[in-house]
Amino acid sequence: MSRADRARVGAYGAAAYGAAACAAAYGSMKLAQALGANALADKDPLPPELRELLLARDPLFVASHWLLAGAAVVGVIVALATVRPWGAAFPRRLLLAIAWTLGVFMIARSIGMVGFGFVGDALLLSGVRPPPAEHAALARDLARWDLLLWSPFFLLWGACWTMAGWRLGRRGPS
Repeated sequence: MSRADRARVGAYGAAAYGAAACAAAYGSMKLAQALGANALADKDPLPPELRELLLARDPLFVASHWLLAGAAVVGVIVALATVRPWGAAFPRRLLLAIAWTLGVFMIARSIGMVGFGFVGDALLLSGVRPPPAEHAALARDLARWDLLLWSPFFLLWGACWTMAGWRLGRRGPS
């Protein structure tokens, strides 16, 4: 990218590249899982019965990994479309809706409004919300992983999406 392009893009444009990079990283992990690698699958904060299916490579989970890898490719394209000239070929309102929806959902997930996140993990680890007795050690381990890896990742990714949406919305009609 040339110096003129970097100046034109600015911080909000950099957020679009951040959203694309996060989508690529997430998609790479899901692709690796679809192809049979563990790739942090054992750190996924799922209920024990779903976790067992995931680790046993249940066909439904394998299919979901392929779908998520494909969705991540679409996410990379959408994120880049918010800042690259070829993105003008896409309906601006559609790009705005996708960026804002993904951003808000990912931030809500990281905070804990959809079951996982900083709030739920902190409540579980502090003992305010006790884990299931039969899976207490596993629940605490997964809450730590979520608190230190997944929630910050989704917060960063969601912030990138919302900043990209903000920039696109302020840019004016294309």
